[in-house]
Amino acid sequence: MAAASARCVQLHRVLRPVACVRAIPPLCGAERSYATNSEERIPKIYTKTGDKGFSSTFTGERRPKEDHIFEALGTTDELSSAIGLAREFCLEKGHSFTDQLDKIQCVLQDVGSNIATPRSSARESHIKKTKFSSQPAAELESWIDSYTGELPPLTNFILPSGGKSSAALHVARAVCRRAERCVAPIIRSGEADPDVGKYLNRLSDYLFTLARYAAMKEGNSERIYTRPE
Repeated sequence: MAAASARCVQLHRVLRPVACVRAIPPLCGAERSYATNSEERIPKIYTKTGDKGFSSTFTGERRPKEDHIFEALGTTDELSSAIGLAREFCLEKGHSFTDQLDKIQCVLQDVGSNIATPRSSARESHIKKTKFSSQPAAELESWIDSYTGELPPLTNFILPSGGKSSAALHVARAVCRRAERCVAPIIRSGEADPDVGKYLNRLSDYLFTLARYAAMKEGNSERIYTRPE
């Protein structure tokens, strides 16, 4: 069980799941534990296994931390963090779409799981657990179409603006584009599902559309690009 707990912490470092802590079993034999539930031992967040500049994929493969797999994972994690910050601004304004942002952050965990499972070292059980489908991208498309129907036509280049909610969503959009660029070579090499790239591509479109929608709902104007004199 201790090994399982250690493995769970390792997965946290690779995938950043919401919760992955398993309780340590009671002491064996005559030894007794008087700890309450709140005092149960919890694995430490630091494992020291990456101190020499290497980390593990979900398949157990050790790679340098600058490997393209970890670069893509880190950027996806950054994207989820940017969306989380934007969500907080949107909550303050009472926007009704924050549940969509919640779901997107959960889907990004699945994106990370797929990226962290390079096909070259994955067993069938790994692939089955981390397969990514086309359904999440289709859902984004339906959301985009719904918001686009309420927005005025886009006739000019707009600058990231329109209030804190809108501007933060634009930041998330820019990070999403970078995440897509990081994942693209991994998909081309056959190490990740193509639907992961499709999802990130649709997600950046969604975040752009949602930024405009948030500005409109808050009554804020978007700044238009004008060529400097």
